[in-house]
Amino acid sequence: MSGKPKKKSFVRRVASGALAAVIIIGSFPVTAAAQEQVRRRNLFDLLFGGPRYEREEPPARYNRRNGAINENAPRRERNRGAVRSTAPRPPIPLAPPKPDPVAKLENARKILVVGDFFAGNIGGELETTFEASPGVAVFTRSDGSSGLVRDDHYNWLKELPGIIDEAKPAIVVVMIGANDRQQMTSGAKERFPTDAWFTEYRRRVTEVARIVTGRKLPLLWVGLPSFQSPSMMADAVKLNAIYRARTEEVGGEFVDIWDGFVDEDGKFILTGSDVSGQQVRLRGADGITFTAAGKQKLAFYVEKLARRHLGDMASPELVNLGEGTLPDLGLPADPNKVLTALPISLSDPELDGGKELLSAIPATNELSQSPRDKLVKRGEMDPAPAGRIDNYKISKTQ
Repeated sequence: MSGKPKKKSFVRRVASGALAAVIIIGSFPVTAAAQEQVRRRNLFDLLFGGPRYEREEPPARYNRRNGAINENAPRRERNRGAVRSTAPRPPIPLAPPKPDPVAKLENARKILVVGDFFAGNIGGELETTFEASPGVAVFTRSDGSSGLVRDDHYNWLKELPGIIDEAKPAIVVVMIGANDRQQMTSGAKERFPTDAWFTEYRRRVTEVARIVTGRKLPLLWVGLPSFQSPSMMADAVKLNAIYRARTEEVGGEFVDIWDGFVDEDGKFILTGSDVSGQQVRLRGADGITFTAAGKQKLAFYVEKLARRHLGDMASPELVNLGEGTLPDLGLPADPNKVLTALPISLSDPELDGGKELLSAIPATNELSQSPRDKLVKRGEMDPAPAGRIDNYKISKTQ
């Protein structure tokens, strides 16, 4: 095919020239000193440039004009991996430690809380509530999975008397039943929710209540709260009716918390008012457990009734007025050296240095009489003030 041959591309010409240069350079001998200073340059270095020297340490100073290297100049150390130094941050201040609870008095009245995981919530919050009260101590004996049905797991009817004898409480708080919606594990093993099951359950609730009231102790039986599950909520209503009837039958007091965890229509709520009236989350996502605010509200119902039984012992200002805590009044140790004084009559006129009693009527000034005296005794009336409608005085100019 005739015509002018095509021009080689720029890349081909550069590559050919570079290859020729490599061949020419390779034909000359290279000394050992040159090999030490100059490394073998590859094709990439010839095309786009690259470093000319490869030393163990970079030169301290390089003259770009003549390419000379001053070996006597001090070398500058460069640490490319170094991070820019910054001023150290001040340490995060630690929160002040929580003050230790006050020491409890030897005669402090004890609140015993027993039951399932709900009882554990109440006990923990009551401990916080009365931690500053030296006259009140809280003891919690709870088993989260226990109840009055699974006595193979924990038998409250058997263990409760020993717990009360050991703690010697002034008040007993019971909250149990959240785990009892199941078949019984003893006796006839009645199934829930048959009539036989409820008959046996009433007997067990009554026996627990009598264990407490039989020892002449105040009993506060806390009812179950509402639940998100409709079936659990309906069963809780039936169980609360049993707790109320059997507790009041033996002289205990039923603590009704139902209204605190439902809305105006009686429906389950996750969010509601806390003890201070603020809207907060009260229940967990499972519709059963309580949040921190819910636990505090739960215990608040018990606290109100417990304070009624505790009286002044629940006051944080309560102190032990023993012999070592009474102030020194400066009285002599020997009662014979106490100075005595004759009694003074409160009706003595000389008591305050005067001759008249405080109840004496002061003498009136006959020269000045009140408007009432003038009107009653003399029939005189003071003239009306000028400008008033009943002032009929006519001016002299008229």
